[in-house]
Amino acid sequence: MILKKATVLIVDDDPDVLTAVKLLLKPEAREIITEKNPENLNWLLQRNEVDLILLDMNFNSAINTGNEGLYWLRKVKEWKPDVCVIMITAYGDIDLAVRSLKEGANDFVVKPWHNEKLINTIKDLLDKKEGGTKTTKTPVKSTAGDTSILGESDVMQDIFYKVNKIAPTDANILILGENGTGKDLMAKAIHERSLRADKPFIKVDVGALTDTLFESELFGHKKGAFTDAREDRMGRFEEAQGGTLFLDEIGNISLQQQAKLLTILQNRQVTRLGTNKPVDVDIRLICATNVPLSELANENKFRKDLIYRINTVEINMPPLRRRNEDIVILARHFAKLYSSKYLKPSMDFDTAAINKLKSYNFPGNVRELQYTIERAVIMADDNTLRPDDLIFSILETSTESVVDADNIPLSALEKNAILRVIEKHNGNITRAAKELGLTRTALYRRLSKYDI
Repeated sequence: MILKKATVLIVDDDPDVLTAVKLLLKPEAREIITEKNPENLNWLLQRNEVDLILLDMNFNSAINTGNEGLYWLRKVKEWKPDVCVIMITAYGDIDLAVRSLKEGANDFVVKPWHNEKLINTIKDLLDKKEGGTKTTKTPVKSTAGDTSILGESDVMQDIFYKVNKIAPTDANILILGENGTGKDLMAKAIHERSLRADKPFIKVDVGALTDTLFESELFGHKKGAFTDAREDRMGRFEEAQGGTLFLDEIGNISLQQQAKLLTILQNRQVTRLGTNKPVDVDIRLICATNVPLSELANENKFRKDLIYRINTVEINMPPLRRRNEDIVILARHFAKLYSSKYLKPSMDFDTAAINKLKSYNFPGNVRELQYTIERAVIMADDNTLRPDDLIFSILETSTESVVDADNIPLSALEKNAILRVIEKHNGNITRAAKELGLTRTALYRRLSKYDI
């Protein structure tokens, strides 16, 4: 269906939003209906042939606070399953909006939106509704060397979709995940998809900085500010001006360092050591940590007000053992990369090597896989990689239980893990999927696979 023939319903308790969208879409659509009160949704849908709804995520209702959008989305899908729904959300509700996609929403837009992009989103949805095409999620790739983030698993597809939505915004992002899952590559990829892509991307491993180095490294110093300050030095905040500042291992900084960082983020100004003159900074902040959010929320270790400041949106990078279907894709990518780097013929894996890769638990995640393939390519005698070429890191196997082709199959471990988690949550699939780091769809697929 083309937009010119469509009826669009906008439901938002902000009259300015209703006016703005109505003025924007009036020349484009057949009819525009605006409504402040979602309680009138059913009445409006009964009396109008609505093709698409723009639905706010939050209203000033006394009930369903914080989840109003999801509540009314479910109602709309109950009353009129075929209608297209686009959720309207603010930065702080992006995670909630991503959840809405699993509840049946077709898309979401973030306030403030770009008018042309909103119109194109509406047109695309109506076209797809007419043609019955399925929305696909674009993979996220960083253009720097071997930093492509690849994956066809459900959990990675969800992440790709989320990143495509949040990258063009200025929302602060917290990336969570075990060591080796690709948090730094994700930060770089987000920057390259942002509106700041032509500006600096500055990375700092803040977890390795002492208190003195922390201030000097991040905020800069004047000559003579301390013993070794032989010249003026710009801090990383100023270096990242107009671009993205990536603070890695944020979970390892001290409470004193957290207080200093919070002040800078609140004021958006830095003061170099040895001066009293604040400098305005304009940066997009991305942080990463391997510390679970539940541990990070312990106020004896990390300030909650800082968590809120850095965590407008969070991205959970899954361990490789939870995206088993991506192992072969990544392995072939690294084989191609290192064959080219070391001037060797193009290489592939025989069936036994593939089975060995898929049966290993990869405690070191993608990083361990990458180094395993690099070593295999260097040592291989021909262009076929075999099981004996794949030697997993002793750094990981000495401390982690290893699953290989001669031991317990990974599929058996996965099945047992699923059974334990489902039993723990008394059969609640939604909670079990969340703990396992899977979508409900992915969990149901595994239940079918293992005849659970």
